[in-house]
Amino acid sequence: MLTERQLLILKAIVDDYITNAEPVGSRSVSKRDEVSYSPATIRNEMSDLEELGFLEKPHSSAGRIPSQKGYRYYVDHLLSPTKLTKGEVSDIESVLDHRFNEFEQLIKQSAKVLSSLTSYTSIVLGPEVFESTLRQIQLIPISSSQAVVIIVTDTGHVESQTVQFPGDLEGAELEKVVNILNDRLRGVPLARLQDKLSVEISTLLKQYVNQYESMLKMLGEVFQTHQNEKVFYGGKTNILAQPEFNNVERVRNILNIFEEDTLVSKLFRSEGNGLTIKIGEENRFEPFDDCTIITATYSLDGNHMGTVGILGPTRMEYPRVISIMDYLSKDMTKILTAWHQKNS
Repeated sequence: MLTERQLLILKAIVDDYITNAEPVGSRSVSKRDEVSYSPATIRNEMSDLEELGFLEKPHSSAGRIPSQKGYRYYVDHLLSPTKLTKGEVSDIESVLDHRFNEFEQLIKQSAKVLSSLTSYTSIVLGPEVFESTLRQIQLIPISSSQAVVIIVTDTGHVESQTVQFPGDLEGAELEKVVNILNDRLRGVPLARLQDKLSVEISTLLKQYVNQYESMLKMLGEVFQTHQNEKVFYGGKTNILAQPEFNNVERVRNILNIFEEDTLVSKLFRSEGNGLTIKIGEENRFEPFDDCTIITATYSLDGNHMGTVGILGPTRMEYPRVISIMDYLSKDMTKILTAWHQKNS
């Protein structure tokens, strides 16, 4: 157990370091309004906090900085989320109040406003493929050898894809294919479309379509693109502005990760509903050892639909970022619920 004095000094050091990105000395702590102890007393407590693992002493510096253990304790026990300013609320509301044709547009804009408000890198995972279901599929021929496949999900996402089309497929056969797909696949999670295609749909197409093998191949390629979760970014290079990341190799490793959506999705997907904070090595991924990842979920009818996330240094402005994340995720839940009710 830390004493009240140690708690006060630890909080003061974390707050000071978050603001200034410089090791904090005892004299600096003693000048804070909420601290009434002498520099000598503070130095003794700082030594004890370092011995306990809450503070670290950088090489050739008289001051201290928080350790990952110190940040963890600060986040769990000492911080209070700040109240958002009217301007911050207005920025979020202005994005979420727009009328979007599909939910994906809202997600893209949410990523942008999140990175803008925090100056960190934002990652937003779209309605997760294991929760999103197929509402409708259309096949529209545009030439003798090409067609456009349009897929609409229950969350309002609309995606079209041009594909190679069996040239001698008759109009009646095409209509039958579309009817079969909508009859058998409506309400099926996107992640299960391939399974349904290879078992149930293939049998039916074989009965009604001459070129069923070509049709199966084409549909298989279309459904494969929906196996991966959608990832949207805001401020990918914001991390370059943080003094902790002036090491080119460190930054390159992080930016390379952003090229792997599947890996990013795995790292940022929340394990449950609500807000989660992973600091440094808690991320269990070496390139992020000096980073903090904060995620919050948005939902529909209490079911987890996606995740909003922030990547920044462990020296993160936790109280403000947590407030922004909480507000944004709750508003996204409201907008998604209203959109779903309107379009269901």
